[in-house]
Amino acid sequence: MPISAGKAVPPVVGLADVSDWSHDVDVLVVGFGMGGGCAAVEAAAAGARVLVIERAAGPGGTTVMAGGHFYLGGGTAVQQATGHPDTPEEMAKYLTAMSRDPEPDKIRAYCAGSVEHFTWLEGLGFEFERSFYPEKAVIQPGTQGLMYTGNEKVWPFMDLAVPAPRGHKVPVPGDTQGARIVIDLLVKRAAELGIEVRYETGATGLVLDDSGAVAGVTWRRFEETGAIRARAVVLAAGGFVMNEDMVAEHVPQLAEKPFVLGSTYDDGLGIRLGVSAGGATRHMDQAFITCPVYPPAQLLTGVIVNAQGQRFVAGDSYHSRTSAFVLEQPGSVAYLIVDAEHMQRPEFPLAPFIDGWETVTEMERALRIPAGRLAATLQRYSENAARGEDPDFHKSPEWLAPQLAGPWGAFDLTLGKALYAGFTVGGLRTSVEGEVLREGGGVVPGLYAAGACAANLAQDGKGYSSGTQLGESSFFGRRAGRHAARATCRATS
Repeated sequence: MPISAGKAVPPVVGLADVSDWSHDVDVLVVGFGMGGGCAAVEAAAAGARVLVIERAAGPGGTTVMAGGHFYLGGGTAVQQATGHPDTPEEMAKYLTAMSRDPEPDKIRAYCAGSVEHFTWLEGLGFEFERSFYPEKAVIQPGTQGLMYTGNEKVWPFMDLAVPAPRGHKVPVPGDTQGARIVIDLLVKRAAELGIEVRYETGATGLVLDDSGAVAGVTWRRFEETGAIRARAVVLAAGGFVMNEDMVAEHVPQLAEKPFVLGSTYDDGLGIRLGVSAGGATRHMDQAFITCPVYPPAQLLTGVIVNAQGQRFVAGDSYHSRTSAFVLEQPGSVAYLIVDAEHMQRPEFPLAPFIDGWETVTEMERALRIPAGRLAATLQRYSENAARGEDPDFHKSPEWLAPQLAGPWGAFDLTLGKALYAGFTVGGLRTSVEGEVLREGGGVVPGLYAAGACAANLAQDGKGYSSGTQLGESSFFGRRAGRHAARATCRATS
């Protein structure tokens, strides 16, 4: 199925205008990624007749590109086994502190239900390894089941909530496709529950009755078209990072130079379908954009400066948070400076190594930093680091080290020089049960959204933690599926 490009909102179809239905189901799910797959199996487990349509030739969407982190806490079996106590309350404090515009009911539900959700995920047929990876990394290099994947130990958040590692990784070595295991297990569970999945079939419009309630979906499969009668529809068709027009309108920072992370069908169709029925959107101007400078973790002892040689971020924060501060600098220019004692070259350098210099004066001249500025910054940072302090940006003592042993090297974090990657995080406004909400209040009857179609916990790069996307897509996808099934049962009883 080709991409549905542009910003146009698909026209709705009146119920009276549909004379023939290809299917008649309780719950129709549009998209078989993490959110859609979880919605489908939970709706079917609750007794609903479920159909899934997916534009691609197979399941997974952008999910299968993910490394396999699920952000879970509150005292999971892995946290307990590795000696990392946690509570739903502390987890909620952290997510609230990291949120640009928190939705307390969603955060409470997610944290209170996290242990149960952990158990449900393992019930699909895999097990998170009961082990902990203590190093600073983007993702565990092996199959270790737990690591810190956010800013839990970073100031000021470490003072607002008791830190705990919550990045639970599916047991696959490496940093890509760990989530594919979960998708494969969801496909298997869907088959066991009798769920029909129609691939290479895309939604083209929502069918509404006279009251504005969703009554079905029109579809197209190559040259074939039709309509599906459904008492509830769950939109789980991805984000909009592959739609140039929507990106240019909402998140132009993604249109400049970053490499975008998404599948062919992350074109915003699901969001636009929701808008066509009166659904409101949220956080459409927010994006996750990042260029990790670690591993090696030792590089975090260095100093990140802008074109004026001034520090502007601690540097020990989660990689997308650091990147977000870089992109706010004039010209999005920034450098990571590391001395000879702490220099280590990354195996896969996303921020290219520029050069090394015997003196700071030579380095200032080469980087076109005003004379004396970088030298003063390094001197102040190093003197404080020797005392285990960072009064300017509160970098953790764990990552403090004087940077006075020449020669010095510099990595280029500048946008356009470093390899930044990103995706959109905005989507349809939803209730804690996944119901699509109207701008002025109330719900769009019969319409739900999950995954990257919905704006739930992942709001921007500064507040993101690895595993949030898969965690909230699966968690709120399940809630949407259950609620949709219950609603259809009430409607037919």
